Amino acid sequence: MAILGNTEKGPLIQHMWDQEKAHRAKFEELIRKYRVRPTVMTPIWNVAGFMLGAGSALLGDKAAMACTVAVETVIVEHYNDQLRELMQDPNINKEILDTIKQFRDEEQEHHDIGIDHGAEQAPFYKAFSEFVKFGCKTAISISKSIV
Repeated sequence: MAILGNTEKGPLIQHMWDQEKAHRAKFEELIRKYRVRPTVMTPIWNVAGFMLGAGSALLGDKAAMACTVAVETVIVEHYNDQLRELMQDPNINKEILDTIKQFRDEEQEHHDIGIDHGAEQAPFYKAFSEFVKFGCKTAISISKSIV
């Protein structure tokens, strides 16, 4: 939003950002409700996420969409892994299950928006996408190990 908010892509980016803010608010609610300690890495991931988003947007709207596609690919996979694990629990928490399903579907929507809006036409798409995916997977791995 900081870079492309006043462009023709602005409303689209605003839509995705509004959903992301709703995801964060819901997760913060669930963290408090279930007394789960969030990763100490959250402040670092917040800065890294902003820098990645703003940095890719500075390269143009197609690069921003390429970044979105890469991030959302990893996030959808991560949510699917969580869903598989949750569904093995005979005492499954329906609220958490439904929340993750909804958010996974919205992240898939963001991925598809990125594809529909030129992500694959970004310069060095494949290399950039793999770099972003690696960073996201690394962040998830670190967050799992450093609570």
